[in-house]
Amino acid sequence: MALPVLPKGMARFFDSKARAPSGDLPPIPLGGTPQQAMNRLQVGVGVLIGVLMLVGLASVIQNQADEAERNAVPEAAATNIPEPKPKSADPLVEAGVVPDLPATPTPGPTGSAATAPVMPEQGTSRPSSGQ
Repeated sequence: MALPVLPKGMARFFDSKARAPSGDLPPIPLGGTPQQAMNRLQVGVGVLIGVLMLVGLASVIQNQADEAERNAVPEAAATNIPEPKPKSADPLVEAGVVPDLPATPTPGPTGSAATAPVMPEQGTSRPSSGQ
């Protein structure tokens, strides 16, 4: 079985008898052109400097946090003593679900104040004379 004939300069990769092309193709540098190599070097150095600056910034922030923690007053004493609340028999009041209502209702307004509708504030009806 014969191998197919390939155009000049194209050898099959599994053909052990084939030789590399001799001078037909220009040599291609693996690193690209010198300008591309310089560009990659500049980008790499820039990224390295950026990472070092971020690490330095994190270190400064951590040092400032440690300094603030050292200067803080540990276990500061309360300035006032809270009064103990009387225990309520209603568990909903203790949980804060409903307000603690007094046992006797407070008297509400009587007369025209009780029947007048509640209106939102509208401001003054006349302009102030100070302007």
